Amino acid sequence: MPPDEKIAISLKFGHGHLSAQIDSTRLGGWLLPQTAQDLPGEVETIQAALDQPIGTPRLRDLLSPGQRVTIVTSDITRPCPSKILLPPVLKELEEAGILTKDITIVLALGIHRQHTQAEKEALVGSDILKNFKVIDHDPNKCLNLGTTSRGTPIDVFDEVARADKRVLLGNVEYHYFAGFSGGAKAILPGVSSPRAIKNNHRLMTQPLARAGILTGNPVRADIDELPNHLSVDFILNVVLGEDKKVRAAFAGHHLKAHRAACHKLDEMFQTHLPAPGADVVLVSAGGYPKDINVYQAQKALDNAAQAVRPNGTIIWVGACDEGYGEKTFERWLREAKSPQDLILRANQNFELGGHKAAAIALVLERCDVLFVSNLSPQMASSLFVTPANDLTLALNQAFERLGPESKVFIMPYGGSTLPKIDP
Repeated sequence: MPPDEKIAISLKFGHGHLSAQIDSTRLGGWLLPQTAQDLPGEVETIQAALDQPIGTPRLRDLLSPGQRVTIVTSDITRPCPSKILLPPVLKELEEAGILTKDITIVLALGIHRQHTQAEKEALVGSDILKNFKVIDHDPNKCLNLGTTSRGTPIDVFDEVARADKRVLLGNVEYHYFAGFSGGAKAILPGVSSPRAIKNNHRLMTQPLARAGILTGNPVRADIDELPNHLSVDFILNVVLGEDKKVRAAFAGHHLKAHRAACHKLDEMFQTHLPAPGADVVLVSAGGYPKDINVYQAQKALDNAAQAVRPNGTIIWVGACDEGYGEKTFERWLREAKSPQDLILRANQNFELGGHKAAAIALVLERCDVLFVSNLSPQMASSLFVTPANDLTLALNQAFERLGPESKVFIMPYGGSTLPKIDP
């Protein structure tokens, strides 16, 4: 490729795109998820997982008539396709002789708001909503079942805690401090008390509390202790493609099936680059709705931080037309005088919402961040990042800072791609 050849870049930005050109010699590479393969249909994929569970008998063989079974699934803020996961699970319960009156479906809110009736119908479908008991988690009705070794109270919604058997549904994706979603995370934080959630989430400032990390991750280890105090009898976890369609499904033991799902996610969405990492990472949150506000777009920044070398630069691209996106998050930013204030506050007085401000601060300890958005310069500066209203200018500024040999790696789908720096 001629050294003076220009490469065109186009990244999703809100409802449109941002474009720029760079010299070919400046491009280190593209950080992309794997191309999706043709697979059986979603229903067939899910049924195959239920037919051959990992580490347990079939669900129907774990149950006995007369038992009360609670199914925990995700709330409206998550992409978990409960509407297509529930029917084959309910069929397993029917085959085991479990009566409809003994089945409760709990929507795992964490500390999110209650659902409207229309949202419940959208989540589970009209037939299931009409024929089964479908309820929201109530954080004010939790039973304490002990304490984890890290001091997290095991406070679980009584409808879940009092069941004879528990089945957890969820999708597995990268989580910026729990490593991965899915598994026992449906209970902690899904159907836990605010004090339990806060104690678990305050572990996020520890070094190994990062996306894609299981071994040594204190947040995930804390979650995975929960089944020692309250049995998790069966899980069904799915991995979704960029189109939010089920690409893989895993059922059975709460750890073995979950870890298999995590491995599949890595196969699909982990991408590699050589040590010491990228001089510059150009990352898009992925356009609307992933960059509707800063609170949502933060996930892409956190993933990009796994690709950048120490003291490198991230160019973070997100429209954020609706501003900050969360009140506690905004309050923490406005009250902080430095990124270190946010990290200290997360350690000393953890608040949900504020934790994402601390997550941005943790990235800033590692590298410089230029933010291309529709925010005012004042709003962007409150994030302790450098505002940039033009992608080309941001690239030139990064290259000028890092020198003539610096190169950029580009992440067009920052919210769902996890880079890994190889030794």
